[in-house]
Amino acid sequence: MILRTGLLMLLIGALLNVSQSATTHKHSHQTANPGNKERLEDGSFANRDVHHMEGEDHRTEFDHEAILGSVKEAEEFDTLSPEESKKRLAKLVVKMDLNSDGFVDRHELKAWILRSFKSLLEEEATDRFEDIDQNADDIITWQEYYVDTYGMESEDDEDKPVIMDASKAEEKKLIADDKEMFEAADGNKDGKLDPSEFVLFMSPEEFPQMFSVVLKQTLRSKDTNSDGKIDFQEYAAEHSRGHDKEWLITEKDRFDNDFDKDGDGYLNGNEILSWILPSNEEVAEDEVAHLFVSSDEDHDDRLSYKEIIDKYDIFVGSEATDYGDHLQNIHHLDDEL
Repeated sequence: MILRTGLLMLLIGALLNVSQSATTHKHSHQTANPGNKERLEDGSFANRDVHHMEGEDHRTEFDHEAILGSVKEAEEFDTLSPEESKKRLAKLVVKMDLNSDGFVDRHELKAWILRSFKSLLEEEATDRFEDIDQNADDIITWQEYYVDTYGMESEDDEDKPVIMDASKAEEKKLIADDKEMFEAADGNKDGKLDPSEFVLFMSPEEFPQMFSVVLKQTLRSKDTNSDGKIDFQEYAAEHSRGHDKEWLITEKDRFDNDFDKDGDGYLNGNEILSWILPSNEEVAEDEVAHLFVSSDEDHDDRLSYKEIIDKYDIFVGSEATDYGDHLQNIHHLDDEL
């Protein structure tokens, strides 16, 4: 008992010290869809909420970014006092309330979250653009992107005689796919990407005008018999090894019922896109459901301004949220001890 109490007191002391310097401590924010054209194990593009969970824990930073539409703003809110956080959130709530009836319903909250996803995407692309555009001329050439991303001065380096191992072959494929995507995003065909074109290149899964090249690259990667469609063997081929029978049954059910809409045993055209491309609509609906469960105190299926502002720590956070997280960690440790 003495040891247990001593450990708790040490932890409490350490955490109190952290709380006193909370203005310099930040949650670990990361972009909602980090990386360029992030793919999952089966080859599909990553959902925007791919990092929403950390193990079994809900990642509150995702909620804050989904409301604020900016990683930078979410980080700023982590440094605000609860009073200032509530004050700023109150201004946002008015904007969320599209019909100005004093409440935010599910439709309005979903529309706001979808708007935030678009803002996050643009912020990510802007940051990446600035990293690559070394001469600050507000355009990016393929050469600039190539040097920054692959660390070689020119594509001539790729033509030097080398032993073509598996990793080298995969890199060459990635470069070819990237160049094809770059050219597809180059709407005016001037060989360069301006900021608006670069957003398409970074997130082709978000823009219908890019879907044709996404489909072409998917077929090139997955359609091993070159018949222009994906059968179940091709759908599961890369990942069936090492999985048990239950996994195969689950994936066959997904293939048949979620993706193969016409029931012909193959995925083609829009069916392939429905598999490969994430649905922001579904992610937004899930986030709305989560936020309503957390804040709809009177269960009237709408959120009053007060309900949202009272739960400011869930919607936008503040320095007090960080301190609360640490206190919660103490309780968990207390239970374990």
